[in-house]
Amino acid sequence: MRQKQLETLLYSTGGVIALVAVLIAANFIVSAFNLRADLTDGKVYTLSPGTRAILAKLEAPVRLRYYYSQGSEAVPVGLKTFAKRVEDLLNEYKAAGRGKVIIEKFNPEPDSDAEDSAQLDGVEGQLTNSGEKFYLGLSISFLDQKAAIPVLAPDREQLLEYDITRGIAQVGEAKKPMVGVMSALPVMGRSLDPVRKQQPSEPWVVIQELKKIFDVREIKLDAQRIPDDIKVLLVIHPRNLPEETEYAIDQFVLRGGKLVAFVDPYAYFDQQPDLQNPFGGNQAGQSTFYNLFKAWGVDVDMGKVIADLTFASGEGPRLLPTLLSLNTQALNANDVVTSQVGTLLIPFGGAFKNKLADGLKETVLAHTSKNAQPVDLIIATLSGEPSTRGYQPTNQEMPLAIRLTGKFHTAFPEGKPKPYAPPRPDKGKGAGEKKDAAKAEPQLKQSAGENSMVLVADVDMLSDGAAVEIQEVFGQRVAVPRNGNLAFALGLVEQLSGDNALISLRSRASFSKPLTVVREMEARAQQQYLGKIKELEDSLNQTQENLKKLQSSKAGVTSSILTAEQQAELDNFRKKAAEARIALKQLRKNLRIETDALQFWTKVVNIGLVPLLVAVAGFLLALARRRRVGAMA
Repeated sequence: MRQKQLETLLYSTGGVIALVAVLIAANFIVSAFNLRADLTDGKVYTLSPGTRAILAKLEAPVRLRYYYSQGSEAVPVGLKTFAKRVEDLLNEYKAAGRGKVIIEKFNPEPDSDAEDSAQLDGVEGQLTNSGEKFYLGLSISFLDQKAAIPVLAPDREQLLEYDITRGIAQVGEAKKPMVGVMSALPVMGRSLDPVRKQQPSEPWVVIQELKKIFDVREIKLDAQRIPDDIKVLLVIHPRNLPEETEYAIDQFVLRGGKLVAFVDPYAYFDQQPDLQNPFGGNQAGQSTFYNLFKAWGVDVDMGKVIADLTFASGEGPRLLPTLLSLNTQALNANDVVTSQVGTLLIPFGGAFKNKLADGLKETVLAHTSKNAQPVDLIIATLSGEPSTRGYQPTNQEMPLAIRLTGKFHTAFPEGKPKPYAPPRPDKGKGAGEKKDAAKAEPQLKQSAGENSMVLVADVDMLSDGAAVEIQEVFGQRVAVPRNGNLAFALGLVEQLSGDNALISLRSRASFSKPLTVVREMEARAQQQYLGKIKELEDSLNQTQENLKKLQSSKAGVTSSILTAEQQAELDNFRKKAAEARIALKQLRKNLRIETDALQFWTKVVNIGLVPLLVAVAGFLLALARRRRVGAMA
């Protein structure tokens, strides 16, 4: 019996050793083939096709110098996990680069050569609450060009691939891209003009920030041609744009130029004389691309602005439904520009109603909630109760900012439009026309390849009054962003100015998933709430109409004394109002109950489901093993 037990023990020990040997050998063989599989939702460990396209164009090795204070007690626990994910992503770059991407890792301990190297490469040290310093950053170098990501932060993890790939693309450029700016507003600043009684002004902050990154050139509103060295054309409020300039933009796009355009049905910061008002006064300016939008299948209603009670600003008497404060629910989380801007402030903007031309595709970057509706310009700036009177949401999300991609066709199939010119004598006319025709540039009818542009239905969001707060700090003028408007505009230009592959580069999926079901429940409850308010308002209006009828039929009765019919009508209204208040109270109570229940069961499933499944699997495995042993006995 003892001999049998000893043999069983030896066999078991030998079996375990053999199994370990097999696993080591299998791991060695598999590692030689460098096989990897990304099973995460959203493929967070897989490089985008845009990144692979940029890496494939490298003519010389690019060096990624990764600085991380490994083993330092100063690094928070959460950052250690994030740093490991950064390292995993860098290994993906190395594998995809096929020898053209070199990863160098440094541990910048205090007073070390690695710390000096980090500072020379532009990687900044971060301080913990205890005052200890640690490093987590990246430097990118290609030949004699260098770029840095001074701080790698978990808050920007969704854009990590974009930041690294953009850095690789930037160091490969010989000079800064040229950005053209066209606007009917003094966005570039203006000098003193005593004739027009205009005071000098600084350039808008958005232009000042652009000049830090790009070479910026002003393009006049009457431009006949957009220069070839302009890579991105930023158009802000093209009010009264001549057809000849629209044609110039048309040909610029067909040549492969990138366009970012901000148009507006109600530009609050552009007050123009109201020509239809006999008593004078001003009105908000308007801007659009009449011919270009028609050719692209794009439309913005110039007679409406968008009101949205879900994203409205203020509350109570200061509620302003047309001043939209958009959060992440209204922004495209899968786009590298909008996924990290946080919030956008859109004052009195419009919305797109598109039926795109063949060959074009639309990507919505920002949209309203379903609790929105277009309203007339005359009530655009109303606030409080008057702004919501008769409110009827469309129950559809409306695009506020879009990206168009595809092959574009000209908006001027008949050729370049001729500018208006007063009649001239016929003498020498034919020779002049022949001379102009000889100088004419051949017209492009369609773009040779795929192109991209971004259109936004608001201009006011770029103004200093909406985007920044100007502060005086030690005598210096400092612009502090109020929201993500500046980041949005700069991100659009930056994205379009880079390699075409950067435009299609997706934002990496998030490692955390929000409770979107709870948000949808709250939105539905809000719509029901508005419906009850609408019923109450209708009941009030009907009661007032009935009272007027009763008063007109009792001509001899003093208006301050209520008749029996009037008193009954008032009592009926008070009863309905009380019932509506009770219904609203019950609605809010039901919403809280449903939301709390959903959150509770979500936590139960997330916390308890996996251990429960493991326990059940273990029980079934033990039961199957017992049956097998019993059958062998």
